[in-house]
Amino acid sequence: MNYKIEKAIKKSKKYWTAFSILWLVLTIVFVLPLTVTIVESTVNGKFILDKFVLDISGNITAVGSNLGKMFKVPYFSMFISILWKYTVVFFILMAIGIKKLKPKSEYTDIEHGSSGWAQNGEQYKVLSNKEGIILAEENYLPVDKRGNVNVLIVGRIRIW
Repeated sequence: MNYKIEKAIKKSKKYWTAFSILWLVLTIVFVLPLTVTIVESTVNGKFILDKFVLDISGNITAVGSNLGKMFKVPYFSMFISILWKYTVVFFILMAIGIKKLKPKSEYTDIEHGSSGWAQNGEQYKVLSNKEGIILAEENYLPVDKRGNVNVLIVGRIRIW
């Protein structure tokens, strides 16, 4: 079971940079304006939905002024609260994506019929690595073997 997790992490390594950039962009474009709009829509401890709906689109386009407001006390504490929740949800979704990359079996992405399935010379119990009928690189079917030595060749025969 451990090989599945290892392969999923190995496959997902190329996506880590993209995940990081996506997290940062979404934080700046959506979390920061959401924070500013929530703080500005709260009057005397009461959230006003109409003001929130009217102001959210303007705050999404005003990234520069939102960055300046973020370092003020009420904005910063709300930003940290929303950022923490957003990051948890983002990593849960990322973990689901990595789980989807998990291979179905141990032999996923291995060429079918290759000698790569055998390990530590295991194929030489049946085959020879020195002489006989060529099957693959360093894999020969010995002709002095007892039993059936019939060979089916699948592929193209080239004549030069």
